[in-house]
Amino acid sequence: MVVVEVPVIEAHGLRKQYGDFVAVDDVSFSVNEGEVFGFLGPNGAGKTTLMKMIQCVSPKTGGKLEVFGMDVDTHPREIKKLMGVVPQDSNLDPDFSVYANLMVYSRYFNIPHADAKAMTEELLDFVQLKEKKDTIIEYLSGGMKRRLVLARGLINKPRLIILDEPTIGLDPQARHLIWDKLKSLRAQGITVVLTTHYLDEASQLCDRLVIMNQSKILVEGKPDDLIKKYIGTDIVEVEENPAAIKCLEREGTKYEVVRGMIQIYTNHPREMTAALLSNCDLGKITARSATLEDVFLKLTGRKLRE
Repeated sequence: MVVVEVPVIEAHGLRKQYGDFVAVDDVSFSVNEGEVFGFLGPNGAGKTTLMKMIQCVSPKTGGKLEVFGMDVDTHPREIKKLMGVVPQDSNLDPDFSVYANLMVYSRYFNIPHADAKAMTEELLDFVQLKEKKDTIIEYLSGGMKRRLVLARGLINKPRLIILDEPTIGLDPQARHLIWDKLKSLRAQGITVVLTTHYLDEASQLCDRLVIMNQSKILVEGKPDDLIKKYIGTDIVEVEENPAAIKCLEREGTKYEVVRGMIQIYTNHPREMTAALLSNCDLGKITARSATLEDVFLKLTGRKLRE
């Protein structure tokens, strides 16, 4: 007998509308068990609205959305029991200690007291906060608060954890510690869904991701595959000047002008650089590896979104 695995999250033609404003427009995607799946996009792209629908706190307007094979409209309580949520804001209770924050939160899931104590101790060790267990929240650093919010989201032993900007505002050391913890969760078979504006974070963590813009999904795939498809492995750069542009157009070389620099996308940087040096007087030429940020900016534009 063939066992067909049901995706942890499956959306088809998903739509969310507020009056005349469409926040999520005909979106389809699936998230498999045990993977880290990312949602990227500029402000206002629809990411937060989409996360709220997955969390069963904002009803969909149309389409299909199932989590663990259950419809979000008809089985919200069952879905929430299997889910942990790490919001963007560190909304911890300031009146409680680190330890008490986890213990009090465990009551929302009717976790027996003895089990909650054991799980709290285990999670404090996991996020390296055991020595701070009796500390009041206001005396924690930003990184410590984010780690505690992560621990809180795991108190019910979820099979799916959703994170909204998990490392926003953190220093590099704290960010990498959070990354290590998320990789550890994936190794345990927990499915992780996250939104982030840090493109290096998405490249490091995500098995697959989508890039959204103006309420729609533009592309979906593995980070490396998206870079190769839309940019190439490398970018050759020269300073913008009329002679360089005229030569590139004469040679039929595709390019973009970005912030005073001419960018040439290529899978063969050495050959491209040699050809440009031979055929064009371009001055200083540099080459660098293409990144997910290059893909993001190419697909969503470079204008600031408020």
